[in-house]
Amino acid sequence: MPKELEKLINAITYLPWIWEKSATKLAFFLLNSNQNFNENLSESIKNIKTKVSFCKNCFSLCDLWQDFCNICKDEDRDKQTIAVVEEYLDMMMIEESGIFKWNYHILGWAISPINWVFIWDLRFKELFERIQNADWKVEIILATNPNIEWEATSSYIIEEIEKRKLKYKTKITKLSRWLSSGYLEYADNITLVNALKERKEV
Repeated sequence: MPKELEKLINAITYLPWIWEKSATKLAFFLLNSNQNFNENLSESIKNIKTKVSFCKNCFSLCDLWQDFCNICKDEDRDKQTIAVVEEYLDMMMIEESGIFKWNYHILGWAISPINWVFIWDLRFKELFERIQNADWKVEIILATNPNIEWEATSSYIIEEIEKRKLKYKTKITKLSRWLSSGYLEYADNITLVNALKERKEV
């Protein structure tokens, strides 16, 4: 096998959920693809690191030249409700329901020492600042994945809100039921919507 083709296969296998057999098929697909397609793909991969930025308010993804994402700029959004999620994909799952028009705060992951993710690696400080600076009482929805990492993360948020004496400015709620998939992004729409609609105050 040519070295460059082998090198491409090895690179593709680093992608999540891609095994060597699938990586080989993808590599041969690219080998036989139109050169314009490959160049456009290469340009898109390069630009995703240089032309995508984070919203300065909620840390959603946005174009590099934007300070705030479209959700945070939307004046019709419910500013008194902030859904705290782990990743951008979790936010997108909620948004795709088309039902909820609140704001978000994306932490970046969950507390997971086994994966070397600690409190200071996540955007807790910015969350507490948003609560502190709010002109009104806000609802913090812990729209969390039902696993050990998110239990630790949720507990930390609740404890810090009390410790920082922000309880009077918050109503803290969490999903009413576990998601069988273990992750928001894999939940079916009906289950996710019901879990959010029937959320319970902590």
